[in-house]
Amino acid sequence: MRVAKPASPWFPDTRSPSGAQTGTALMTPQHQPSRTPAAVSASPEAGLRRERFGEHTVIAISGDLDIASTPALRERLNAALRDTGPLVVIDLSGVTFCDASGLALLVGARRRTLPKGVTVVLAGPRPQVNRLLRVTGLSRVFTVRPTVSAARLARPGIRSAAA
Repeated sequence: MRVAKPASPWFPDTRSPSGAQTGTALMTPQHQPSRTPAAVSASPEAGLRRERFGEHTVIAISGDLDIASTPALRERLNAALRDTGPLVVIDLSGVTFCDASGLALLVGARRRTLPKGVTVVLAGPRPQVNRLLRVTGLSRVFTVRPTVSAARLARPGIRSAAA
């Protein structure tokens, strides 16, 4: 006996109540035509705050770093990186989720600052984000510190071991 798989929320069930394919969609309350992946997966807007401390800049990012939030955040981060000292600390303690587009955002920040001799240090990532940095090898590319205070002690131009 075959057990029918539940229909995907993105594609309506085209089986009749008897289980035969009908070619027309059977709309159930969970399969409404107006429901789209973009509307369902939209995440809360990520936030960015920039503070200058003498020779270094702290940029605090909060919220979800995902495909829905990174385009707008990239513009704000680029603006925040225009006028910095030799050390930029990116505070990730407020980041609740990060996907590949969020990692690309961080790599892009490093790529933009490296030719200017600016060191980017990541601070305070939550365990999930820290694990993502380790698994992808980015913890060997960035200096990662457990707190903003520890990150501010990093010496510009020196790539130190991950914390």
